[in-house]
Amino acid sequence: MSDRSPTIVDGLDEPTHSLREAPQPHGPVVIEARGINKTFRIPEHKVDTLKERAVHPLTRIEHRELHALRDVSFNIHRGEFFGIVGRNGSGKSTLLKIMASIYRADSGRVRMAGRVAPFIELGVGVNPELTARENAVLNGVMMGLTRREAQRRLGAVIDFAELHEFADLKLKNYSSGMMVRFAFAVMVQADADIMLIDEVLAVGDAAFAQKCMDVFHARRAAGKTIVLVTHDMATVQSMCHRAMLLEEGEVSYIGEPDATALRYYRLNFAGTRPRIDEREPMVDFNAKVLSATLRDRSGAAVDNVEQGAPITIDVELEAVRGLEGPNFAFHVRGDDGQVVFAFSTSLEDRVPAGGHMRLRGTIENRLVPGRYYLDCWVRQTESQTVVAVQGLRLLAFVVYGTAPREGVVTVAAEVEASIVSPAAAEETAP
Repeated sequence: MSDRSPTIVDGLDEPTHSLREAPQPHGPVVIEARGINKTFRIPEHKVDTLKERAVHPLTRIEHRELHALRDVSFNIHRGEFFGIVGRNGSGKSTLLKIMASIYRADSGRVRMAGRVAPFIELGVGVNPELTARENAVLNGVMMGLTRREAQRRLGAVIDFAELHEFADLKLKNYSSGMMVRFAFAVMVQADADIMLIDEVLAVGDAAFAQKCMDVFHARRAAGKTIVLVTHDMATVQSMCHRAMLLEEGEVSYIGEPDATALRYYRLNFAGTRPRIDEREPMVDFNAKVLSATLRDRSGAAVDNVEQGAPITIDVELEAVRGLEGPNFAFHVRGDDGQVVFAFSTSLEDRVPAGGHMRLRGTIENRLVPGRYYLDCWVRQTESQTVVAVQGLRLLAFVVYGTAPREGVVTVAAEVEASIVSPAAAEETAP
């Protein structure tokens, strides 16, 4: 899909099986927000100079009110990876700052159980006149460590941030990327019970972003509670247990990450406000599923597939409206929601409204034993600037077998092992 083409995205049809059947955290509530409201007063005309003040000493500055948060309530459980998404100006960062005690809510309350490590925005909680070493110790103490503990972890902070050459440089001389690496390293080494993380990770380079993702995976596996504000729906879908969508300061939806991500896309590209009632079915606007079946080698319908046996699909769709050369993108997802592999096909002809489309074929099966899901994205090009994409949940199936379950796919490999004498090894060494 072209980067310059906006996309209209509707929701996945409700599946027979949930896309995420992995165990969800059901520990005690460690973050409780109730009725959070926050309003900012913004001046309509700002007096910037002494001359303006002298010439118009009695000028009354008018203010307007910006309602950043309106009656926001939610719970987060121990060990939960919780995403907060929304368009710019929806109140995400304001909410995170209230949770981190940087802002005070006008009304309502937030209760948090455990030590909190915030990673909100560049420059918050650091003294630009101090060096990285001094700031690392200071921040560690502010996050609840003793001075001795903070000093003991200083080396690990510098190592993680990869700032050995700049450890004695004042932070005011750091670039934004260096500041991100330092601030994130401090938060990680604090090893807090709750991590509050904002979108500022986008400032870092690709290598450091991957390092951060490795930390997320490790913390998630360790049962830490993480709250992440982000615009990256791939991260939300692959990492989060639940996610919340904010719109104009209000909670629009809380639920499964996939459903939240799709509502976020539709809100951005379709120009419609998502429904608050999660039980209300999504509207099909490209196509709807009439049937979706797995078949074995003889053509008989099956529910599951043996490891190594080809995956044969037989899908029939009905066009809800006229489709001009529709494209069909298939995603096979693992039980954690990650896309294992994808493929696509398309029709050259126009399909009239009410017309039926058959998608049949065989897929090479290199999947290891486990549960998988088959989704189909029906793509219709409306114009040079608008593309309509609708997700359809087709199948949930199990690949069964006795082979080891390492990784997600099996591959053919020809690697030989042999014993060589030390002398022979020295001769072959470069």
